[in-house]
Amino acid sequence: MKAMMYRAFSAPPEIERVADPVPDTDGVVLKVMASGVCRSDWHGWQGNDPDITLPHVPGHELAGIVEAVGNGVSNWKPGDRVTVPFVGGCGRCPECESGNQQVCDHQFQPGFTHWGSFAEYVAIHYADINLVRLPQEMNFTTAASLGCRFSTSFRAIVDQGKVSAGQWVAVHGCGGVGLSAIMIATAFGAKVVAVDIADDKLALARKLGAVASVNASDVTDVAEAVRDLTEGGANVSLDAIGSADVCFDSINGLRKRGKHIQVGLMVRDNSRPIVPMDKVLANELEILGSHGMQAHRYDEMLEMIRVGQLAPEKLIGQTITLEDSIAALTSMNEFYAIGVTVITEF
Repeated sequence: MKAMMYRAFSAPPEIERVADPVPDTDGVVLKVMASGVCRSDWHGWQGNDPDITLPHVPGHELAGIVEAVGNGVSNWKPGDRVTVPFVGGCGRCPECESGNQQVCDHQFQPGFTHWGSFAEYVAIHYADINLVRLPQEMNFTTAASLGCRFSTSFRAIVDQGKVSAGQWVAVHGCGGVGLSAIMIATAFGAKVVAVDIADDKLALARKLGAVASVNASDVTDVAEAVRDLTEGGANVSLDAIGSADVCFDSINGLRKRGKHIQVGLMVRDNSRPIVPMDKVLANELEILGSHGMQAHRYDEMLEMIRVGQLAPEKLIGQTITLEDSIAALTSMNEFYAIGVTVITEF
């Protein structure tokens, strides 16, 4: 098969011909129909994920068609249209048994622990508990955009943040994760403040439902600006970038008993951020993480999409070829792309 592969961290990837995958007993092989290009893929290429073994094929936001099925798989057959969470559970550990496959003790992550979906085919393990059947009316491009950014944001807003109508939600960073969170929070009746350094991304955030915005480059104190706009601070605030400074601003912009949700990956120098713990204590703040979403939680999200309450297709910025994915991946830290980039031609 054809795949995009890198053989050294930060080195230019290349399009190569490699052996087709075969399914494990409990797994399937998917023909990849669409694959999102995510900042998490960039972090992996930079060497920020200890689970990656070189050489490596990235890609974890995917949708496709079941091509081959292992002997131990009961729920899937060739031809099924599916997507998959970027964190797959083993189904046997205590976390999986409690329904929390997103923090499985032995998790499978295409594009990180194993080769991913920047390829014509990808192998998926533990298929019976991790695959998600696609509604017939949903196209593969939209489905691929759900796998990491949208579903992670859904869990952050709904399960972790427990956002409700009338609450103020601050979203720091208007890339794919942040824009998804803005759309989802708005659908649940929240009032959203979008924070970014790019006016074009803030404009898109307002189109997707944000009632106010802050250009972090134009203010001296982001948290103060958020508190002013929300008349005392956000009920829920997300760091959708993964930055020590942004994390601090997010926490500092909360009102009493507010919740900070960390969605953006915190790596290297950002992995040990300064936290205003005096304010966390005095104001009874909560600090939570959001790491993907379990396959069994997709039903609510898919139903909201079906009835038009959520429209993830509005987040898609451009579709590209597998060959184009090299430039899309390696330039991702420049923050130039608006919306979600999806590979649709392999």
